[in-house]
Amino acid sequence: MLPADLVKTARRIEVRTRRLVDESFAGHYQSTFRGQGIEFSEVRPYQSGDDVRTIDWNVTARMGSPYVKRFVEERELSVMIAVDASGSGDIGTVDRLKRELAVELAAVISFAATTSNDRVGLALFTDEIEQFVPPRKGRKHVMRLVADLLSFAPAGRGTDIGGALDYLTAVSKRRSVIFLVSDFLVPADSYDRQLKIASRKHDVVAVDLHDPLDSALPEIGLVMLEDAETGETALVNTSDPWWRRELGQKLEVAGDARRSAFRSAGVDHIAATTGRDYVPGLIDFFVRRARRAGRTRRTAASVSAAQR
Repeated sequence: MLPADLVKTARRIEVRTRRLVDESFAGHYQSTFRGQGIEFSEVRPYQSGDDVRTIDWNVTARMGSPYVKRFVEERELSVMIAVDASGSGDIGTVDRLKRELAVELAAVISFAATTSNDRVGLALFTDEIEQFVPPRKGRKHVMRLVADLLSFAPAGRGTDIGGALDYLTAVSKRRSVIFLVSDFLVPADSYDRQLKIASRKHDVVAVDLHDPLDSALPEIGLVMLEDAETGETALVNTSDPWWRRELGQKLEVAGDARRSAFRSAGVDHIAATTGRDYVPGLIDFFVRRARRAGRTRRTAASVSAAQR
C-alpha cells in the first residue's frame, strides 16, 4: 500500500493531468495517433467500382456470386512510456526536479491514451530495465502507472538508453507508440543505432527533459561538482572564462549530436524544461503531427483513387 503522502500526490497529478487532457489534448491525441493498420470487418456483395483485389474467393465460391472483404482502420493502439530513472533526474533548480516533470508528462500521455481507449504500458530504466508494466487499458491501470512512477526507487544510477530501446523492440511484438522520456545526457552514439532500429518497427517520440543547470552553470567561483550518476567529483572554477567557454562548446556539440540522432532516426521530439509550462510544447507537437498525418492520409487516398 502506498503511503498517504504518495496517494495524495497521485490524486493531485490525476486531477491536474486529466483536466489538461480533457481541455487541451484529447482531440489532438486522437487526430495524431491513429491505428497502425487495418483490420477485417465483414464481407458484403460485390458492387460496381469495388477493387477486384478485395474479392473473397472462398465466400464467392460458396455463395455463387462475388463478395468482397471490408476493412476498417484499426483504432486501438499500444502506447509504451519509457522513463529514464537515472541519477540525473534528481536535478531541478527551477520549480521541480526533472524526475517530477517526467512523472507529470507520463501521466498526461497516459490519460490521453486511455481516454482514446488505447493500451498504456510503462518501462522504467537506468543502466538496465528495472521495471516493466505491459500495456493495458483503463483509468485504474493509469493510476497504477502513476503510483509506480512516484514510488519507484531505482537500484542503478547510470543510463543505458540503447539497452532500453533494445528491450522494448524485443518485447513489443506489435507496432506501438513509444514515448522515450529522458534528459539524454549520454553520448548520442551510445543509442543512435538502437534508435534507428526501434523507429523502423515502432513510432518513437523522444521527450527531451532539461533543467537550466544542464546548459549553464552560475558564476560562483570554486565549486565541488559531483556527477549524479557516477558519483565522481571535480573541483572547478565556475568563474574561469576558459572553463566556461569549453563547457559551453561541449554542451553545444552534445546537443547537436542528440538532435542529429533524432533526425537521422526519423524520430519526433518534444522539449520540456523544469520551471516552464510544458503544455504549449505538447500542443504544438500534437498539432504538427496531426497535420503531417492528414497530409499522409490525403496522399494515400489520392494514390489509391488513381490506381482504381
